[in-house]
Amino acid sequence: MSYSNKRKGANQYGRIAAESEAGFASPHRLVQMLMEGALDKIATAKGFMVRKDYAGKSQHISWASSIINGLCTSLDVQAGGEIAANLNDLYAYMNRRLIDANVQNDVAILDEVSGLLSEIKSAWDAMPEDVRHGSGSAGAKAPATV
Repeated sequence: MSYSNKRKGANQYGRIAAESEAGFASPHRLVQMLMEGALDKIATAKGFMVRKDYAGKSQHISWASSIINGLCTSLDVQAGGEIAANLNDLYAYMNRRLIDANVQNDVAILDEVSGLLSEIKSAWDAMPEDVRHGSGSAGAKAPATV
């Protein structure tokens, strides 16, 4: 079996595993998975950029941008108030920067976007279990979308 076939098999296994997890994941976990996916696509785009594989770079930047757009459209700005509005603005900024990175072939911009998204993900990951599931005190509810 060639390296290419092994890689295709591994990619297919990973895709099926992700689809299976998504079918049973909580809304909180789905957002985590989207963030992980976007970070993975940005890291892969960076590798393509360094290797001067511009088609691969563009494909993965576009994929990361689509994921970030998905995060943005899942926001409920009415219910999420200022936090959701700020995230909306930050996601829009990240998408603009991804376009800049693609046009300018600038690894530093990819690092910037990855750092911003990593910070959001860290806060999301640190969310207490009772808030994730809507059983927190003082009527706290799990964020349906953020």
